[in-house]
Amino acid sequence: MDFAFSAEDEVFRGEVREWLGGHLSGAGDRRGWEKTLGQGGWIGLGWGEAGYGNRTVSLTQQVVWAEEYARSGAPPRSGHIGENLLAPTLIAHGSQEQKARFLPPIAAGEELWCQGYSEPGAGSDLAGVRTKAELGGDGSYRISGQKIWTSLAHEADWCFVLARTEPGSTRHRGLSFLLVPMDQPGRIEVRPIRQLTGTGDFNEVFFDGARAEHVVGGAGNGWTVAMSLLGFERGVSTLAQQIGFAAELGRVVQAAVKSGTVADPVVRERLVRQWAELRAMRWNALRTLGRSGDAGAPSVAKLLWGGWHQRLGELAMQVRGAVAGVGPQDWSPSAPYELDAFQHLFLFSRADTIYGGSDQVQRTIVAERVLGLPREPKGVV
Repeated sequence: MDFAFSAEDEVFRGEVREWLGGHLSGAGDRRGWEKTLGQGGWIGLGWGEAGYGNRTVSLTQQVVWAEEYARSGAPPRSGHIGENLLAPTLIAHGSQEQKARFLPPIAAGEELWCQGYSEPGAGSDLAGVRTKAELGGDGSYRISGQKIWTSLAHEADWCFVLARTEPGSTRHRGLSFLLVPMDQPGRIEVRPIRQLTGTGDFNEVFFDGARAEHVVGGAGNGWTVAMSLLGFERGVSTLAQQIGFAAELGRVVQAAVKSGTVADPVVRERLVRQWAELRAMRWNALRTLGRSGDAGAPSVAKLLWGGWHQRLGELAMQVRGAVAGVGPQDWSPSAPYELDAFQHLFLFSRADTIYGGSDQVQRTIVAERVLGLPREPKGVV
C-alpha cells in the first residue's frame, strides 16, 4: 500500500528538493531556520486556508514535503507546535481577529509556541488541570499554577494554556484555552528539566499572575478546544518521522554488520522484526491519513511508534556489545559527559512511551472509546 503520486506531485517533489538543497546551509540557527522556511512559504501547508503567507497544497503534496524534508537531513523544527497544533485549532475555533493576529507570525516563522497542558500530579490526565485563571476588571485573565514537560518553553514566545476559569469546577468542566505571552518577567518562570542525555528541551513553567487576553473558543469551552487540538497532533508528520526511523534502523544494521553481531540469529531476528514493524507503521499511517472520526487511530499510532523506537534504542546497544557503554570522549568531572548517536538514541527513547500521552493513557483511550469498555474511575480535582 502506498500513495499514487501524480505527475504534478512529482514536479512538486522536484521543487521541494531544489529549494531544500539551496537553503540547508543556513539551517544551523533554529530560529533563523524557521524564518527561512517562512520566507519560502513552507509553513502551514496543511492549514487548508491561504492568505497568511503560507502555501496551500494537496494532501499528497504535504506528504511529499514531509518526506523530502526528512530525507534531506534538515534540522528538527522549533515551530512545529505553533504550525501543527495551534494553527489548525485557531482555524477551527478561533475568531477572525485571533486568526489575523496569530497565523501570519506562525507562517513567517517569527513567533514560536509551546503547549501548557500537563501538570504535576495529573500528567497525561488532562481533565486533572489545577492551574487557575481569574478574570480581571480589564477583561484579561491572571494565571497561577504550574505546567510540566513543556517542550521548547525556553525558546517560545507564546504558550497556549489550559486553565480552570470557573471556581469550584471539576474535571472537564470550567476550563478555558488561553493564549499567553511568555515574556512576562516575574510572572512566568521557565526551569529546564535535564534528561538522561544531558539536554533540556522539556521544562517546568510556573505562572504567578501571568496575564492572558485571548481566549480561544470562548470561556468555559476549553475542553472542547483541547480535544480538537489533540486530533491534530498526529498526521502527515508521522510519515516523515518514519523516514527518520528508517535512517536510524539503517545505521543500526550497518553497525551490526561491522561488529559481526549480525551473525547472531537472535540479533538478525530482531533486525528483521524492526524492519517489518516499521513497514506496518507506514501502512497504518497511510490507511488513516486524512480520515476523521477514528477515535483510536492517534492512540494506536503513538503505541506503535513509541515502543518501536524504544526497542530500536535497545537494539542499537546490543549490536555494539560492550563498547556501547563507553562514551566517544574521555570522561572528565569538570565537563559534561558526551554521548554518541546510538547512546543518545537509547537514552532519549526511554521517554518515547511517556511524553505525548503515556502508553497507559493511550491504551485507556482505545479501551474506552473504541472497545466500549467501562470507563476508568477518575478522582475529583
